[in-house]
Amino acid sequence: MKHILSSMVMVLVATAAAVFTTSCNNKKFQVKGNIEGAKDSMLYLENLSLDGPVAIDSAKLDEQGTFSFSVDAPTAPEFYRLRIAGQIINVCADSTETVTIKAQWPGMATNYQVEGSEECSIIRELSLKQIDLQAKVIAIQSNYNLNDQVAADSIMALVDAYKKEVKLNYIFKAPMRASSYFALFQAIGNTLLFNPQVSEDDIKVFAAVATSWDTYHPDALRGQNLHNIAIEGMKNIRIMRNKLANTNVDASKVHVSGLIDISLMDNRGNVRNLSDLKGKVVMLDFHVFGTKESTQRIMQMRELYNKYHDRGFEIYQVSFNDDEHFWKTQTEALPWISVRDADGGNSQNLVAYNVNTLPTFFLIDRNNVLQKRDAQIKDIDKEIQSLLAQ
Repeated sequence: MKHILSSMVMVLVATAAAVFTTSCNNKKFQVKGNIEGAKDSMLYLENLSLDGPVAIDSAKLDEQGTFSFSVDAPTAPEFYRLRIAGQIINVCADSTETVTIKAQWPGMATNYQVEGSEECSIIRELSLKQIDLQAKVIAIQSNYNLNDQVAADSIMALVDAYKKEVKLNYIFKAPMRASSYFALFQAIGNTLLFNPQVSEDDIKVFAAVATSWDTYHPDALRGQNLHNIAIEGMKNIRIMRNKLANTNVDASKVHVSGLIDISLMDNRGNVRNLSDLKGKVVMLDFHVFGTKESTQRIMQMRELYNKYHDRGFEIYQVSFNDDEHFWKTQTEALPWISVRDADGGNSQNLVAYNVNTLPTFFLIDRNNVLQKRDAQIKDIDKEIQSLLAQ
């Protein structure tokens, strides 16, 4: 995992990393256009793999700077870059067949326009914002009138404001988009802005995109890679916490589940951790009691619980009802684990699991690895039976 994340930092000083996935059909993705003022320059098209940029094609530009590259269309969003020397333009290939780039040399990294792809346009916005942020950081670092502490605080304030804007206006707004994946790996120098190795909040950002990609791009290795990064981050956070508590912990003995843990009070006053259910097949259900579909849904869940509980099936149900008394009344007779998130619609648990509508559920295997969400499941009995048999 260290290899995965460190490789991404190297690549994503200017762009985002991705797994190289091509389609089995004959569809092509084309990026074309012109770069004025770059006569006789070598223009490279590079795929951004987890191990770094991979050269795909190149062209020596003529007087007009015209170019055209064509690659196999990917089955999931894919990232490329156009490069002349150290100047880079980021390009995303998704369902779009043709992207047109018009740029000026020198300085094409900031002086270009893109047509034919909304994702590429958003990535351009993010790239320009990141370049502007980096310029401000360099200006602070170069200001010798500031002492080290003032400079560090100023940079931290800039970065925090940037991350907040990107989270709210890009990532959380549409976590399934390629541009949201791209935003996760923006960096200043060799330092990721969103760093799940040291920040619990950043882990949740990675998890939100990963969970969304599970639904919209279920076959993309990139989504699993995001899960792995978040899991490794949780492991590091736990180690750091123990170090702060003056406890020596062997990293090999720190066990981390393949899910974002939830720890809430149940209807009997006990704190219940989702991760404590390792060894069972778990339905993680996000619910609101009192809605039209609530009664029928509870009946269906009770049927599943009665059928499979003795074989190792459990339900961890999270309610987002504002009225605690009403929630306790509704859950008093339920046999499974019933907890309540008092933050309601503002809950970070909803963000972490990319829940946009309620009710929603997920299935988790015996190893605490999140397997599927409701939108991916056609036959709930078949899915539960399959997980119980593992």
